[in-house]
Amino acid sequence: MRLLLIRHGQTPNNVAGALDTAIPGAELTALGYAQAAAVPAALADEDVSAIYASKLIRTQLTAAPLARARGLEISVRQGLEEISAGELEMRDDHAARHGYADCLAAWMSGNLTRQMPGGVDGHAFWAAYDASIRGIVADHRPDETVAVFTHGAAVRVFTALAARLPPEVAVELSIANTGMSVLEGGRESDWELRTWLSDPLGGPELVDRGAHDVTGESVEEAESDGDGR
Repeated sequence: MRLLLIRHGQTPNNVAGALDTAIPGAELTALGYAQAAAVPAALADEDVSAIYASKLIRTQLTAAPLARARGLEISVRQGLEEISAGELEMRDDHAARHGYADCLAAWMSGNLTRQMPGGVDGHAFWAAYDASIRGIVADHRPDETVAVFTHGAAVRVFTALAARLPPEVAVELSIANTGMSVLEGGRESDWELRTWLSDPLGGPELVDRGAHDVTGESVEEAESDGDGR
């Protein structure tokens, strides 16, 4: 199977740097809608047979233009949500960003027993997300391509673990809004990372350089980001 893991478009909390991970979450900014609108043309060469989204509204709004363009329904699946920030939810200070990023780094380095402050550990995240992806795989033929609209930190951690990336590579992954991870395999074999697109599918001109985008930043970027706004 060819699996397109696409991060949602920009939200106001991506701009502010707030850890917004709870359901239903924020809607899109004007730029976020523009990023979503650019997705169909960017995926023109992909034979997408199904579209999935998480329970958070921002992924469904991002998936909508592609669904309209392809005449497909958006299937909302449990387990594709963003990695919960636990007690750091909606905080935008340096200590919160550092705590969130440090936990992600531990998971991507193989320490799944590390617990998000007031939240889940890596085993719980992996179990839920992997089960959702496996359910999608089971519903399709091995030669099909599916688009999954999901979240920055979740895409980074799942890709790192599923494709068995070296820790030093995994922690450097960053993904802008509507960036994409392309994985192949997943049924009788491990996943293989085919493409990692850090920039939006519509191109780098759709990146907001002034945003404080916590869940999409590399571990180093998130940990070194100061509080000057």
